[in-house]
Amino acid sequence: MRTQYDSGRGATPPSHASPHELARAKPALESAKPALDPAEPAHSAVDMALCRSGLYEALALGFQPPTAETVVRLASPEGAGALADAAARLDEARGSELAPRVHRLGRHDGIEALASSFGRLFGPTARGGVPPYETEYGEDSLFQPMQEMSDLAAFYRAFGLELAATAHERIDHISSECEFLLFLARKEAYALERDDRPMLDATRQAARRFLRDHLGRWAPTFGRRLAREDPGGFFGALGTLCADFVALDCAQAGVAPGPEFLRLRSVQHADAPMACGSVGDLLQIRLRSDCPGGR
Repeated sequence: MRTQYDSGRGATPPSHASPHELARAKPALESAKPALDPAEPAHSAVDMALCRSGLYEALALGFQPPTAETVVRLASPEGAGALADAAARLDEARGSELAPRVHRLGRHDGIEALASSFGRLFGPTARGGVPPYETEYGEDSLFQPMQEMSDLAAFYRAFGLELAATAHERIDHISSECEFLLFLARKEAYALERDDRPMLDATRQAARRFLRDHLGRWAPTFGRRLAREDPGGFFGALGTLCADFVALDCAQAGVAPGPEFLRLRSVQHADAPMACGSVGDLLQIRLRSDCPGGR
């Protein structure tokens, strides 16, 4: 999958990997990642962590510029159906209704239609129709956006991640934040499988704080706004899924989700274009060279 994270060293990408293959906190994490086993208890903690990681992976992919992979894995009935299986497991455990929302993604949309909708909704500037950046949301403040960006960078550094030198996207992008929680969900599954209580506690605490201070604060507003701007469309369905799933994850973590209506901060440089580069350069975060794999 095309993602924000690029392994700096040691990780072996799966057969469908692209230049943006996910970096794990430990090089061994991908090879040790447990498979969903039908013989396991339906609602095991490992199973739930992997199902959560699958949904965050879908959001991380879906909010990036569309490619053929987007069509195959999300916008086709087959791809949406596979993802809905993971959502159904969460629904059984938590009494939610995520699976029907996932099925709405499989609309047979082609890449041209998705690209057209993506451009219309997110635009060529940071302040498009539906801004996909955390720091665009909230009360006006001279320093708060900088503090939020600094805190995001601190989260990534704490787990041995950094923005790659070739990256051209901001670390507060919705896709970047979703993938960081994908990363933490997989790390949680790894800790559970290895019965590593210190790693498990640290990972869950980080996810809880990240939801409280970042994604959980603004994703409900972003998702609902996107659904209003694209009713009946692929991205509208993805926005609804994002809002509902993040709110569900907040509830599970004991965190109050943000409101469905959060104001946009005043425009300061609305006409400044987002930095552009090749698809292979976008949203790329890698393991720090001085870090053995995060904590």
